[in-house]
Amino acid sequence: MGAETEQQSLIHDTLDPNSLCLQKFRLYETRSNFYMIGRDKNRTFWRVLKISRLEPSDLNILEDSTAYTDNECFDLLKRIHEGNKLTGGLKFVTTCYGIVGIIKFLGPHYMLLITKRRKIGTICGHPIYAISKSEMIPIPNSTARSNLAISKDENRYKKLLRTVDLRKDFFFSYSYNVMRSLQKNMCDNKTGHVLYDTMFVWNEFLTRGIRNILKNTIWTVALVYGFFKQVDLSLSGRDFKLTLIARRSRHYAGTRFLKRGVNEKGRVANDVETEQIVFEEDASDGRPTQISSVVQNRGSIPLFWSQETSRLNIRPDIILSNKDQNYEATRLHFENLVLRYGNPIIILNLIKTREKKPRESILRAEFSNAIKYINKSLSAENRLRFLHWDLNKHAKSKASNVLMLLGRVATYALNLTGIFYCQIDSNLGSEELVSWTKLQKNQGIDSSGENLSTEEENGENSEKDVSRAYGSGILENHPVAMFQNGVLRTNCIDCLDRTNVAQYAYGLVALGRQLHTLGLTDSPNIYLDNPLAEDLMRAYENMGDTLALQYGGSAAHNKIFSQRRGQWKAATQSQEFFRTLQRYCSNAYLDAEKQRAINVFLGYYQPQPGKPALWELDSDQHYDLGKRFPDLIDDNVRTSFKRSLSDGNILGQSESDLVHDGSSRGFPHLNEKCNTGFSDPAPEVSACESDISLCRYTPSMCGTHIHENVQDDQMLEVNHICHDERRDSGSWSNFLDMDWISSSGNSCEDELCERSVTSLSSENVASEMKIDFMSSASESGSSSKVKQRCATDLSHDDIITKYSEHFVDWVSHGGILFW
Repeated sequence: MGAETEQQSLIHDTLDPNSLCLQKFRLYETRSNFYMIGRDKNRTFWRVLKISRLEPSDLNILEDSTAYTDNECFDLLKRIHEGNKLTGGLKFVTTCYGIVGIIKFLGPHYMLLITKRRKIGTICGHPIYAISKSEMIPIPNSTARSNLAISKDENRYKKLLRTVDLRKDFFFSYSYNVMRSLQKNMCDNKTGHVLYDTMFVWNEFLTRGIRNILKNTIWTVALVYGFFKQVDLSLSGRDFKLTLIARRSRHYAGTRFLKRGVNEKGRVANDVETEQIVFEEDASDGRPTQISSVVQNRGSIPLFWSQETSRLNIRPDIILSNKDQNYEATRLHFENLVLRYGNPIIILNLIKTREKKPRESILRAEFSNAIKYINKSLSAENRLRFLHWDLNKHAKSKASNVLMLLGRVATYALNLTGIFYCQIDSNLGSEELVSWTKLQKNQGIDSSGENLSTEEENGENSEKDVSRAYGSGILENHPVAMFQNGVLRTNCIDCLDRTNVAQYAYGLVALGRQLHTLGLTDSPNIYLDNPLAEDLMRAYENMGDTLALQYGGSAAHNKIFSQRRGQWKAATQSQEFFRTLQRYCSNAYLDAEKQRAINVFLGYYQPQPGKPALWELDSDQHYDLGKRFPDLIDDNVRTSFKRSLSDGNILGQSESDLVHDGSSRGFPHLNEKCNTGFSDPAPEVSACESDISLCRYTPSMCGTHIHENVQDDQMLEVNHICHDERRDSGSWSNFLDMDWISSSGNSCEDELCERSVTSLSSENVASEMKIDFMSSASESGSSSKVKQRCATDLSHDDIITKYSEHFVDWVSHGGILFW
């Protein structure tokens, strides 16, 4: 008895409502109230929640502030039963594992409960769960509900909400903030309401009412929608866990043709954060001793564009709006990325270069103009880095070549952003493993900030230097911590099929880095014929299929993966055909209802008596653009493209646009808050008239050598740098040399191309950059004159003789590169 009293006293003295972690619940009912009893994992305390059932339309919830012991809770329930015997007493309803939310349509409130769960993985000792079964229970009793006029619309809204299947692709954790990246959790272990406000918590609206009443979050679970997969792998007799997480944003969420591009707040459709976590567990207790993660992002092209769903056209025309001529929404989107991840922001755009009928190329040109416009107002170190690379064109070759080329891009991007890594004190409990200050006490590491990379005040111990350990070759003996600064953002048109291939290539390069940092390999490279590459491919293929089903209505087109595995070509073609057909049927016949369900679940549409029902409104895309923002829709928008620029518009501009003038400014209000990382400044994108004929000048130098000895004055005096007319100049970058990516045939890279997607040494990547430069020809200048000038003014001997400091600065800041 004395021990029980002591335990009760300890509970009452130390409990903080926001620090509690209730994991299992039992729901009871009387005629007048619901009683929910919640307990912690270790059965050390119990809490009681009372919900009134007498109010037909209002929500009345009361939380008992007392923390009960097991016996005290049993006695309380017994007394409740005795006091309600005349009306039927206390009845058990169900066991549950958390409240998903409370929702009201036109009649009573309903409570959504998780009644069955399954464990799908662990992170730092914290279990991650998926939902196996859920229930929607009306809160008022039958008498109170009888006073309400339940209409057909009420039942239809209930049916609509149930189409959001909580058993598929939703996951949660009681003790780990799975809606945030590992690095953010380690650096800033936030709790409570602020977590529900993040963009990846899909039941923020459903839980808002109960959270506001109770002023805590211990009764609800925060659901993340996307993908979670954890697999056990082994390398040289050492076991490790690979975890792949995709978090889908709830902002501007929806289906393929009904949610495209960007909205006025800078939110893009199909915005997904992908995190790849690798850790090795202690054999004695199963907790990680060291852990690493890397984050990448995908999202729709951040412009105002749309496609109208058509049952007659499997590929509807792309409609580009001319509403946002100053690209304010695009700017807001990239500002948000900087807030989330820091700098640099690296953009990998995979859409097509040339088409018989311009579709994707329209967006390609406009996206280029948007980046150019935004970069003009950014400081050199904060400029957006971009690579426009037509994956479809290159996929015509062997799939291994595509993965190799993408792997080179990933290698360079990872050198810019770095990865997250930390060692974990084996003396810490699992509840302490998400607190960076506890992990790194006495290490002198500052953990302030909210981005993927935190701001380091001590210049001698900067995160920048730690994160760039690979690029500079100074990584020794596994430092206490490494941080990721910035992110790679990948997109195609749907951000599904091509994007998933690119994200796999990036993930493979990152996995090599992670395993090497953890001390599991001697080299940071993983070859494509390594069994680990196949294991990772399966994980990314599963993720791609899941995300494609959510947004596009079918599994992803995995032609490149199938070719890589040597799948029979006819089988691959048949699979691709049926997936195309499935996606078309889903888009044409099912997506409208699916979009309505998403809008109700997220609270973007809330039914009101006397107002039009959701299904009486126009389609979601037309409702968004036509009714909320009528100025976005032009009378002729269905028959003509707005600002439909030709492919040639993205080729180049005058030399003056290529050299920054030093007067640019960074994103407003972001420079002082966000770590700018360690990106080299990137010049703005250039544009030119489509009728300019260009040729390429290629010096007789091995593609793996940098133009370190280029003379600045000579280059700046040249008006035109040539590009081969026979080459497709649509793929280009302002930070990466396209010839270096595709170089082969005259060096030792032949063997490497066949074997490895990450065969280039990390520390030598920068020295293997060969910089191409371009400035447009004047409209009066002929292509023959351009070629002649290239031949006379840009001889190889002149280029490599000497260079000035100004030119080195230009090279460091990046140049417009064509391919």
